Amino acid sequence: MTPTATASANTNIALIKYWGKADESLRIPTTSSLSLTLDATRTTTTVSFDGGADGADAVSVDGARLAGTALGRVTRFLDLVRARSGVTAPATVTSTSTVPLAAGLASSAAGFAALAAAASRAAGMDLDDRALSRLARRGSGSAARSVFGPLVLWNAGTDDATSYAEPVTCRTDLAMVVLVLCAGHKPVPSTVAMRRTVDTSPLYPAWVEASGRDLGVALEAVRDGDLEGLGQVVEANALGMHASMIAARPAVVYWLPRTLQALQAVRDLREAGLPAWATIDAGPNVKVLTRGSSAEQVAAALRERLTDADVWVRYPGGGVRVEGARP
Repeated sequence: MTPTATASANTNIALIKYWGKADESLRIPTTSSLSLTLDATRTTTTVSFDGGADGADAVSVDGARLAGTALGRVTRFLDLVRARSGVTAPATVTSTSTVPLAAGLASSAAGFAALAAAASRAAGMDLDDRALSRLARRGSGSAARSVFGPLVLWNAGTDDATSYAEPVTCRTDLAMVVLVLCAGHKPVPSTVAMRRTVDTSPLYPAWVEASGRDLGVALEAVRDGDLEGLGQVVEANALGMHASMIAARPAVVYWLPRTLQALQAVRDLREAGLPAWATIDAGPNVKVLTRGSSAEQVAAALRERLTDADVWVRYPGGGVRVEGARP
């Protein structure tokens, strides 16, 4: 019988950001990061080492066959699994996702976490969570965090063994309101944008230094149950990251006019007394950290202000789940 396994993983949204790699080949980040794994934003992937198509890996996402660069990225990841497991056969990979791809909504985090879990299990590997996090990181850095939920720390580390994610105890009532302002592909891929920022932005070293302090403040706020303190540092960290990107040469600008409108709307809600703090990843879409008990109220207010936005409420979610495997 062909080795097959199915796994699913949720997206995660970084509260303290990952932006820039100290080692591109191993995807080791320049800074440690903190994230919130979200529910109802899953990618489900089935991997079968069945010989693929015409002796090569065959990969489909939401019914569309991958080719070119996208296929090559998955194949390189599967090569890691084959090298470690001893499996030699090409694979058939089928994946479905509830998240728009390449829009700054962490689709690659969920995708590669699910792929890592399904491929390793189909190849007969029995990885513990830390080892699975390290493997997922090789596909997409932020996938290291989607192995876990809900609140997750990714230790930057200095090498393959020390760069991994782990869960953080959190008793604060958190939720995320996601504003989908544009579901299209972003104009500059994250990997290219990161490299350009690291190499050319005069603001990037200052952001790296500040991010280390931000992480300490965020972890202290989590320990103290201080949502306001957490929200303030989350918003500042994201805006600092984008400032460093905008200062790159040439500039990396993901924001649209609607992004600025959303940021202003979040500030207005906060001034009106609602708990709401914005964060933005590599794309134009805005995520709003809030209290779980206030999430629907925040979402309703944002729908009223941003009538052309798709507004989702997402609560903390769990990590990778292997749904089925057979030898």
